[in-house]
Amino acid sequence: MSDLAAPLEPALLPDAAHAELTAAFSVLEGTSFAARLAALAGTPVEALRAALPKFVQSRLDGAVRGALTTAMSVALRSGPASTPLPIGQSWFHRGLAVASGVAGGAFGLPGTLMELPISTTLLLRQIAAEAAGQGEDLDAPGAAAECLQVFALGGRAPSDDAAESGYFAVRLGLAQTLKGAIGVNLVPGFIGAIAARFGGPVALKLGAQAAPVLGAAAGAAVNLAFLEHFRGIARAHFTLRRLERDHGEALVRQAYEAVAATRDARFVG
Repeated sequence: MSDLAAPLEPALLPDAAHAELTAAFSVLEGTSFAARLAALAGTPVEALRAALPKFVQSRLDGAVRGALTTAMSVALRSGPASTPLPIGQSWFHRGLAVASGVAGGAFGLPGTLMELPISTTLLLRQIAAEAAGQGEDLDAPGAAAECLQVFALGGRAPSDDAAESGYFAVRLGLAQTLKGAIGVNLVPGFIGAIAARFGGPVALKLGAQAAPVLGAAAGAAVNLAFLEHFRGIARAHFTLRRLERDHGEALVRQAYEAVAATRDARFVG
């Protein structure tokens, strides 16, 4: 009788899957882009924000929303133009960094804002490449939303409440916002929710580019850090989605929370 009353041991992921999940957890719950950028620039986050002129701040929300809308309509449409960029092609990173630098150098921050839809579109195509690499069907009705989510998942700030900005918390919140959307006609509220989180990293990137102390070479490094951050988030997000397809959402969520509990216990200890 005592054996029957004993609690059941939770099911476990296979070792290889658990290792992938742990690596994804480290990316998704690790150092925020804001903290990485502050370390790269050697400047506090507050100073990076302050470096952004007021007129740019006033235009940023609309610019980010417009960039996301354009990226979604161009990067993920059907046809040859939507073919995801191959993962690992270094010319993509160099070309985007150069394009942003040329726009910023020739026309200042207004030029960089004008270039934002182009860079966001290229980045979304790279996110789509990560998705395809993990077995996602890019023609599925929810593919665009899943790719766009990466911009929100990578927008965590150091000051965010962990309970509200954790990976699954953000996914759940976005899923609630997305209810009622049909196909690629995503509701404005969903784009707004993405923009609200993606706008933070964009503002910091622009602020870093506006800081004279960085210089052109460091500005390119900022662009590369920006791209690598969101590519890493995309890879981790779509790895977890593949694990959910293979092993079930409940089991993956349970394993993820177990990794989080282990990390929290280590920090407390």
